[in-house]
Amino acid sequence: MRLLLATRNAHKLREFERLLPTVVLDPLPDDVDTPPEDGDTYAANALIKARAAARVTGRAAIADDSGIESAALNGRPGVRTARFAGETATDEENLAKLGREAPVGSALTYVCVIAHVDPDGAETLFEGTASGTVASAPAGDGGFGYDPLFVPDEGDGRTMAELGDDEKDAISHRGRAARALEEWLAR
Repeated sequence: MRLLLATRNAHKLREFERLLPTVVLDPLPDDVDTPPEDGDTYAANALIKARAAARVTGRAAIADDSGIESAALNGRPGVRTARFAGETATDEENLAKLGREAPVGSALTYVCVIAHVDPDGAETLFEGTASGTVASAPAGDGGFGYDPLFVPDEGDGRTMAELGDDEKDAISHRGRAARALEEWLAR
């Protein structure tokens, strides 16, 4: 099976290749514009990207949107995860803001939605979540984004950034959503 992944981000392409070992993934061609992610849900944003890629290329496409939700911050940053500290914020700035605002030990949830869109317009969504808590300090150099502050409930006290790829993929929101997609594709 071959699918178009609606991104040109090399890091995300490598991660999805690891998460979907039975699928050949092609990145979004350079001549395809990426639409703004202005939806108010993860599903809406994933669909925006997958629909655009499928429409322009005539191929089945997948796209994801993910974020982190803090119980102490009433679900924020949510769909604004990448822009939590501002429109041009870096991962480090977003991480620092979460560390300042969310109390140590408070509940966090990672959410990922993957959208699959066929060229005929058929759409299917796959969601994965991972629950955890805020670490006392950032730790680890693996992963990206908020991983250094996210201590998964299913883990051994290490942050997501301290886990190896296989350990992280087994319990991560993106890993769970990708496995659901792969099972659906196998049917």
